[in-house]
Amino acid sequence: MPDFADFDTRHYRTVDVATGYDDWSSTYEDSVLDAMDLALLDGLTSPDWSAFHRAADLGCGTGRTGAWLRGRGIGHIDGVDLSAGMLALADKRGVHDSLTRADVRRTGLPAGSYDLAVASLIDEHLPDLAPFYAEARRLVRGGGTCVLVAYHPQFSMVSGMPTHYTDASGESVAITTHVHLISDHVRAATGAGWALAEMAEATVDDTWVAAKPKWERFRGHPISAAFVWTARG
Repeated sequence: MPDFADFDTRHYRTVDVATGYDDWSSTYEDSVLDAMDLALLDGLTSPDWSAFHRAADLGCGTGRTGAWLRGRGIGHIDGVDLSAGMLALADKRGVHDSLTRADVRRTGLPAGSYDLAVASLIDEHLPDLAPFYAEARRLVRGGGTCVLVAYHPQFSMVSGMPTHYTDASGESVAITTHVHLISDHVRAATGAGWALAEMAEATVDDTWVAAKPKWERFRGHPISAAFVWTARG
């Protein structure tokens, strides 16, 4: 597996996931474009969202994904996140039936209780993908679905840019970032009992360049990817 340190061009001070997202929580939604994740979910063709009744929202953050799921008619959504600051905002949003402060690899949620496990923009913080996919498989019944939106490894390597935010003092601070190749996802997921049903990739386009003009040099590069997995057995 590639080491992000070999590609890092920013060399920002780096903090752990809980510390970083607690600090970033108040400005997170101002800095993450829907084009990164929600637009990818909008474009997927294989999940019949209306068929899902219970969802586990892993790394639920401020509740953006949970709100999107509610808009597709999913009646019960349980959220899990490691950051107390993000969970507080999710609680204010009010789209989850329960919120739990826990690691997405060890959620404590009941096994086999969900039609869907969904996670968005968390995989780059995991040193190993296998525990995440194993936990998602534990949570989802046979024939259920896991949808993961990932920070694209190609963009991570080409840009040398870690997941980062600007703190209250104006300093750019990185959150621990790892690079996972597409093959790493396939290996970890299939090893945990998932079969790939669909994959989609988003590229840097006019929407991105309008928001971040300096990204013109990245135009056409993939920036995020969505995986749709079906549970075997």
